[in-house]
Amino acid sequence: MVVVVGYRTVTRLMGVVNPTPLGTIRFQSLHTRQQELQSSKLQIELASKLKAKPAMEGLAFGQHFTDHMLTVSWNSRKGWGKPKIRPFEYLRLHPASKVFHYAQELYEGMKAYRGVDGQVRLFRPMLNMDRMNMTAERSCLPDFDSNQLLECIRKLIVVDLSWVPSSQSSSLYIRPTMIGTEGTLGLGPSSEATLFVILSPVGSYFSAHGIKPVNLLCDPRFVRATPGGCGYTKMGSNYAPTLWVQKAAEAEGCEQVLWVFGEDQEVTEVGAMNIFIVLKTAGGCELVTPPLSSGTVLPGVTRRSIIELAQTKPGLTVVERRITLSEIMTAKAEGRLVEMFGSGTAAIVSPVGGLKYNGVLHKVPTPQFGLASQFLQQLSDIYYGNVEHPWAVDVLGTNFTQVRQEEADVANVSLEIKS
Repeated sequence: MVVVVGYRTVTRLMGVVNPTPLGTIRFQSLHTRQQELQSSKLQIELASKLKAKPAMEGLAFGQHFTDHMLTVSWNSRKGWGKPKIRPFEYLRLHPASKVFHYAQELYEGMKAYRGVDGQVRLFRPMLNMDRMNMTAERSCLPDFDSNQLLECIRKLIVVDLSWVPSSQSSSLYIRPTMIGTEGTLGLGPSSEATLFVILSPVGSYFSAHGIKPVNLLCDPRFVRATPGGCGYTKMGSNYAPTLWVQKAAEAEGCEQVLWVFGEDQEVTEVGAMNIFIVLKTAGGCELVTPPLSSGTVLPGVTRRSIIELAQTKPGLTVVERRITLSEIMTAKAEGRLVEMFGSGTAAIVSPVGGLKYNGVLHKVPTPQFGLASQFLQQLSDIYYGNVEHPWAVDVLGTNFTQVRQEEADVANVSLEIKS
């Protein structure tokens, strides 16, 4: 069977509609796929020797890895192979693999948290799977059943459960990745791919000394993404070009970059995070974040969660709209800029302390009990089980394939009733 993957995948993700001309295009996959990814075929090979675990306090981000990893191979003739949990090891790849030459790859970032009750939870993992499939479509890499992959990831976490830190400043970072591995130099979609998942116990993303406000370099000469491109996807090729600009920001005494584009300097993201701006209005405050509709903004899971939490706050209006750097600077000059902060899985919430624009550092308010600190506390309470919430998924008490079957059973019953 020929798999047709459509633009519907993009629009389904978090209610996103990309307004670019892509809305009228259907992407025809070159891959004939026979075998779906199935968690029931998962094979487990345990490591004969376990690693010594690092101290779980003050962990540097992404420098330690657990004892095991998950791998699944795919090719255009047979489809997905058997998933396998195996001892953590290096990958062996052909030097001509597409990933090396044409950057055909994608990745995701999610976390598992050990709560105050000892229970290990995932945070809205299905949203990560939806976004990963969306990026796979844009990358001409194979898609998969989200529940099947999540069940494999869940079992990987269970195997390495002792690696989930107990500290409420730490977590287990989960990095699903897919790469094109066909060993040919011709430019075209890879006929082979490898999906793998690695786990890393992590502390704070920015510093072992806790969260502090960051200064942002605002330089319109540098552009991260433009409409019609891939800025809304989680491809590594979106991030490598930003490394040089990050170095330029550090040379200017800044920790991150505020990404803008166009003649009117439209704001899109901050570093590798989504951006939020709080403005005073006649009726209270307005929480502004750039819209997903331009196709230049990543549909962040933390971004969506903050928007949904913010909608319950009295006196706060939540708006997804275009906002320019000049509007932000005008609001600051008029005393209407309340605060700014970035959001993402790795950093969660990061307050902005200053904007360096045209060689001048403009200070941004960082209220001690502002929205940034409120959202950080609310999200942390969900992550670590201080409050019960449907966004938190119990790792030991959930089987994602059973959830899918239950949904199918309900759908079948509904059809029988209607008939």
